[in-house]
Amino acid sequence: MVTAIILLNVERKKIKTVAEQLVDIDGITEVYSVTGRFDLIAIIRVGKDDDLAELVTDQLAGLEGILATETMIAFRAYSKHDLDRMFAIGFEK
Repeated sequence: MVTAIILLNVERKKIKTVAEQLVDIDGITEVYSVTGRFDLIAIIRVGKDDDLAELVTDQLAGLEGILATETMIAFRAYSKHDLDRMFAIGFEK
């Protein structure tokens, strides 16, 4: 499984609309509006690198109102929750 975090700068008047569109995309598990340099953070959990590439280059690129993105791929999860097990349901290894 590939986990990524995408930081997004969005046109001010379109933050809510973009957030609602993002959460409807398969592979995006959570979207947060945040303070600071970025407007939104999207958490991505997909089966493989190609799925992430398609999500970022095809689906995100088509959303109106996104000004810039920064994508980070997670190497390891440090959590009290077994995130891999929770999000691996339905994924074949």
